[in-house]
Amino acid sequence: MSDPGPGRPGRPVLPMAGAARPERADAARNRRALLAAAREILAERGAGAITLEAVAARAGTGVGTAYRRFGDLAGLTHAMVDAQEHEFQRGFLSGPPPLGPGAPPLDRLHAFADAFLDRLEEQAELLALAETDSPQARYRSGAYAAHHAHLVSLIAALRPDTDAVYLADVLLAPLEAALHVHQRRDRGLSERRVRAGVHAVVDGLMAA
Repeated sequence: MSDPGPGRPGRPVLPMAGAARPERADAARNRRALLAAAREILAERGAGAITLEAVAARAGTGVGTAYRRFGDLAGLTHAMVDAQEHEFQRGFLSGPPPLGPGAPPLDRLHAFADAFLDRLEEQAELLALAETDSPQARYRSGAYAAHHAHLVSLIAALRPDTDAVYLADVLLAPLEAALHVHQRRDRGLSERRVRAGVHAVVDGLMAA
């Protein structure tokens, strides 16, 4: 599945959990080699050192192969977090409550925020690369579409009198990866303080 967006042909994005598409054997080998190289660079030098050129050189493939396979840096970084994204989506779509079905909508909103923050604590710098590759990179991804659709359904159930589409974007705004990096690294905010702030946003927006 892909969502190229204007002027960005073939850009891969994360689909909803459970989706899959077949892959040629040679393409699969190249994908594995490039992802392994990207993870090695991440472990050795951090997310800021990841470029398609560096990854291709480490993997022993041509730069053109890396661009054809992932489209751009956002496509590569999305692929690097693909497994965690699918696990996250399975959690809120069909996992146990309160993240999954069966809990009140407000409890599920708070559980979504906590689970998202758990991911940011582990992968914020990598996710920030994907989200800031272009001005619209975050919003054109399949992951954002899945998150937004889930929040729309919860908000509509909890507050049918409000604009759920708009408020879903507002609730996702403080969960931006680049903002999380800024708050934790540059501002020195503790994880507990960031979580408290996000939960305050949820409660404030959902208050009748």
